[in-house]
Amino acid sequence: MRHNGSDIAAPALTVAYHSGFGHTAVLADAVAAGAREVGADVRVIALDRMTETDWDALDRADGIVFGSATYMGNVSAGFQAFAEKTGRRCIEGAWRDKVAAGFTNSGAKSGDKLGTLTSLALFAAQHHMHWVNLGLPPGWNSSRGSEDDLNRLGFWLGAGAQTDVDAGVDQMHASDVQTCRHLGARVALVARQLNVGRSATSAVSAPAASSAPTR
Repeated sequence: MRHNGSDIAAPALTVAYHSGFGHTAVLADAVAAGAREVGADVRVIALDRMTETDWDALDRADGIVFGSATYMGNVSAGFQAFAEKTGRRCIEGAWRDKVAAGFTNSGAKSGDKLGTLTSLALFAAQHHMHWVNLGLPPGWNSSRGSEDDLNRLGFWLGAGAQTDVDAGVDQMHASDVQTCRHLGARVALVARQLNVGRSATSAVSAPAASSAPTR
């Protein structure tokens, strides 16, 4: 991307998720696909199989999209274990001013998913990150709507998905997958906007070259 004659690098995003049975992993891939569609460089990280390279990717990223299944109205134990390993980064501000967003899946239509999304948003706030909401109106909320609408479950803070507890990963609702795809694209665009703004601010604040003649 170009801005005022300067190249602006595509945003680097990571999708950091914990999935107990594979459903949240499908959503993570959808988020990544949406971000890639608008030009982001994306790395998908399974939090229960993290490497040092994964930690480095999180530290270098312009934005992180967090994902977790909802268990008992909150994030999974696997996600919480990851969160507790970030204490030093939180104190040092390693992720300050990165963009952040979140998604979750549960068996029930509501399933107290808002509790999980709130936990993810608070986690991002503790790291001084900029939270990006879903940016969609509620779907399936009138007689003209349908379960195929984006945001069919009516969440705003992040993307919420529902999968029957006895359903396989190939039976996830298509509109939930597409809603997560939308979220990925939205986060990538916001990250790009911040990159452009930072570049413009840096150019304006840079000292002007001296016009005095050399001797």
